[in-house]
Amino acid sequence: MTTFDYTSMGFYTFDCLCRPVNEIPSGGNTSFVEEFTIAVSGAAGSAAIVAAKHGLKVQAVGGVGEDDMGDWVLAKLGRFGIDVANMERCSGFTTSSSIVTTRPNGQRPALHKRGATAGFYVTDEQVDRVLDTKIFHVGGVGLMDRMDKGRTAEIMAAAKAKGCLTTLDVFASTPDDMPLIAPLLSNTDYFMPSEEEAMALSGMTDFEDIASFLLDQGTGAVILTLGEKGAMYRDRSGRRIDIPAYRIDVVCTCGCGDCFNAGFATGLHLGLTVEDCVRLGQASSAQNAMGLGSQAVVSSLEETLQFMDRTPLIS
Repeated sequence: MTTFDYTSMGFYTFDCLCRPVNEIPSGGNTSFVEEFTIAVSGAAGSAAIVAAKHGLKVQAVGGVGEDDMGDWVLAKLGRFGIDVANMERCSGFTTSSSIVTTRPNGQRPALHKRGATAGFYVTDEQVDRVLDTKIFHVGGVGLMDRMDKGRTAEIMAAAKAKGCLTTLDVFASTPDDMPLIAPLLSNTDYFMPSEEEAMALSGMTDFEDIASFLLDQGTGAVILTLGEKGAMYRDRSGRRIDIPAYRIDVVCTCGCGDCFNAGFATGLHLGLTVEDCVRLGQASSAQNAMGLGSQAVVSSLEETLQFMDRTPLIS
């Protein structure tokens, strides 16, 4: 038995979001918006909160600054019962923070201040507790400057050696990030990039070619999240699953992929089939897109399952 069901390590950010925004006002002018909110987001943060809302015992591993945003992020995580003992207060860093200007169609151009995600580091003394978990997730490769210099690869290898299920996601990757990601894939059970991230990393545009390329790098399975086109699953055994997206009215797509990761992990924790894990990931992502701010509409596992029953798929 492990202490935690799910450990989410990586990118935690303080987000301010507003909508609808068609353009930034010129000069010193002001535009009025209909909605404004704040949220903990990021490739690790959104996943941690959705997993906790689904009833998993969750541990957060990352960094925040010694500032008001960091205070708020830790307090918010704590409200969901998430363990923050391994959330480092990084001296000399601000908390990673974003201003997200959401367009009427749900797209969310963002202004981001890189911060403590670049400064945290998992020490040898922390490893046993960090890996005292059934599922170990890494989200935000390319932003974790200290960890990306080989330490994340060491932790992933230790996780596999200990018998953890391992999942991996990235953040707005470029081709330059592939050398950081490649050493992780041989110890990754499920790699879950978005279509844009996967195309950037591989330099390819055909999804089947991309999946084959990533499987050849050593990961056990690839799940590409495709927005309104759904999701595709491919693994080393040759299994192929294509799942359509749910038919919803999109409000904001901020954090959708991260919420997918937590929904998929919830399915793993419950012992569901891979296909049902993907469907649970899709449902978590879809609910997220229905409100402003990461995880806004996700409330509980029961509600997510009811959403799956009552919401039609895009045919």
